[in-house]
Amino acid sequence: MKRAFLFPGQGAQTVGMGKDFYEKYEEARNVFDKASGISGIDVKKLCFEGPEEELNKTENTQIAIMVTSLAILEVLKAKGIDAKITCGLSLGEYTALVYSGIISFEEGINLIKRRGYYMGNLIPNSEYEMAAVIGLDVSKIEEICNELKNQGKFVVPANYNCSSQTVVSGEKNAVEEAIEKLKLAGAKRVIPLKTSGPFHTEKLLEASRAFEKELEKVKFNLDEENVKVIKNIDGTYYNKNDNIKEILTKHIISPVRFDKAIKLMQEENVDEYVEIGPRKNINRFCKKR
Repeated sequence: MKRAFLFPGQGAQTVGMGKDFYEKYEEARNVFDKASGISGIDVKKLCFEGPEEELNKTENTQIAIMVTSLAILEVLKAKGIDAKITCGLSLGEYTALVYSGIISFEEGINLIKRRGYYMGNLIPNSEYEMAAVIGLDVSKIEEICNELKNQGKFVVPANYNCSSQTVVSGEKNAVEEAIEKLKLAGAKRVIPLKTSGPFHTEKLLEASRAFEKELEKVKFNLDEENVKVIKNIDGTYYNKNDNIKEILTKHIISPVRFDKAIKLMQEENVDEYVEIGPRKNINRFCKKR
C-alpha cells in the first residue's frame, strides 16, 4: 500500500485541538513541551484553552496547527506508521518539511513563528477576506477575479485546492462583490474562511521579504534519503537542485497549487491519504480530485 501524509493549513484550528493526544501519549506531550520551550509561546494553553479569538490570530494559528500536527505525527511514528510521500497546504508544507528531515524540528518551529508574525502583521492596512468557492470551473473564477481587478478591486485566486474548490483572497469589499458574482455564475456554495489576511497574494510582499531574511539563517538538508515532499507553488517534488529559500519566499505570495499536488500523488498511485492535524480538512480534496 502506498501512503501519503497530508498536513493542513490555516482554517483547521479549533480550541481544544491536540489535548486528547497530549493527555494520552508521552510522544505528544514531548512535542508540545519542546515547541513551547523553543518558541517562548505556551502552545499547549493556546491550543487547549484558546480563547478562539487568540487562536485565530495568524501569528498564533500557524504555530498551533503545526505543533498539533507534529505531536500526532510523533505518535504515529512510535507506532511504526510512516509515509514515503508528503505534502501540506500552505503552512502545512513546513510540517511536511520537518517530517522529511529537510528542516529540523527547532528551525521549523522558529520559522513558522516568524512566518505567522510577518503574515499577520506586515500587510497593507485594510480589511481582508478569503472565501472558498465550491462547484464552479476555475476558469470562470479567474475571469470574475480579473474583471474586478481591472476595475481596481483586489481579489485573486489564492488556493487551487482541487477541481471543485478554489479559494479567493483579497480586500473585503472586493471579495464580497466577487462572492455575489460567483454565486450568479453558478457556484454551488461560497464560504468565507476563518482567516484574517490576503494570504498567497502580492499584498504580502513585505512579509515575504522579511521572511526571506529568516530563511537565510536556516540549514536545509535535502538529499536522496528524505521523504518526498510536494511543493505548493507548482505541485512537483523538492529536489537537491532547488533553491529552497527562494521557493519558500515566493510561497507566501504565490497561489497554492494543491490541485497539482493531488495530480502528482495520483500519478504515483497513492492509495491511502492520511491527514495529520486538528481535524479532517484537506483529505476530502484528494477524494474529489
